[in-house]
Amino acid sequence: MKKLLLATAATTLVATGAQAEDVNIGVLLGYTGPIESLTPPMADAAELALAEINESGNFLDGMTLVPVRGDSTCVDSAAATAAAERLITSDNVAAIMGAACSGATIAVLENVAKPNGVVMISPSATSPALTSIEDNGLFFRTAPSDARQGQVLANILMDKGITEVAVTYTNNDYGKGLSDSFISSFEEAGGTHTINVPHEDGKADYSAEVASMASAGGEVLVVLGYADQGGKGVIQSALDTGAFETFMMGDGMFADSLMADLGDFMGGSFGAVPWSAGDGAEAFTRITEAAGINGDSSFTRESYDAAALIALAMMAGGEATSEAAAANILTVANAPGEPILPGELGKAMQILADGGEIDYVGATNVELIGPGEAAGTYREYVVEDADYETVQFR
Repeated sequence: MKKLLLATAATTLVATGAQAEDVNIGVLLGYTGPIESLTPPMADAAELALAEINESGNFLDGMTLVPVRGDSTCVDSAAATAAAERLITSDNVAAIMGAACSGATIAVLENVAKPNGVVMISPSATSPALTSIEDNGLFFRTAPSDARQGQVLANILMDKGITEVAVTYTNNDYGKGLSDSFISSFEEAGGTHTINVPHEDGKADYSAEVASMASAGGEVLVVLGYADQGGKGVIQSALDTGAFETFMMGDGMFADSLMADLGDFMGGSFGAVPWSAGDGAEAFTRITEAAGINGDSSFTRESYDAAALIALAMMAGGEATSEAAAANILTVANAPGEPILPGELGKAMQILADGGEIDYVGATNVELIGPGEAAGTYREYVVEDADYETVQFR
């Protein structure tokens, strides 16, 4: 069977499945919308994993994994559904790496993936609602649930001796779920929230929301939104009016673009984002630097791992189908087996081809628990000199 090069642009493709030389994998992310600055590195990281496997020549006797991008917009469920339908019906993808945001992911899972039997691994959909959603065994994620993030954020505040905060969240599944989780954990730990204000993305003016939070008061403003949209707008308005000087931020607020625009005025602000340390994280840094990819952006590690898990599970199942992937994701993700780090996907393919077992450690110390959930760790950071400085991992 001839060896094909990885296709990164539109290509005339043959049918997918065990008989095909090309196997299309959907890379469904928010290329436009509130996380558009985060998405290119996420897509690059996922496609790096697929390219690494292709270069080994070991995937199912030389089949080639072909990434096909689709734009979920992150927040438009109808657009996300339409993009997923195109990936499945027109591009014949065998699986989907994505979607990115929780609302879009829920819409795609319920309206497209589940009815068509297509497996999904999201690198960044963190809503607690996805833990118990009826998914027919087709949904997995490499980022931890916001049930865990809410606890982490509450613990950071209590460790700092901050017991009273105002809260704002982006008015969607992600924001509401994280807000509920955070407030529950914070109050259980003895903290108090003075007000909880939803904000809509895409507005030009957030002065009304900020005025309400300023009136309620609080030592810190907790911002659970998006760095490219309303969350940034709220911080900008709060700084302009002097309503708040210090902000605690959820994972959607971690972006280089935020530091470039407002970092000089946010010294002492802090937050947390899913992140990993150790051999896997170091290996990921090496391979992304070598490839010229910004691996230090948020959710890049999770994206690499999500794409890798899809391919490894198909290899373990002996065919390039969603059925094979869904049946083997937990097996390749967890012990027992040979530990596999980023950059070792070709090695993993050979082990599986020889009938052996692998334990995919990946870039995020992958360990899937419960219904395809990532246990996950968080990087606690503080803003200093317009940059994110690591405090510790939790």
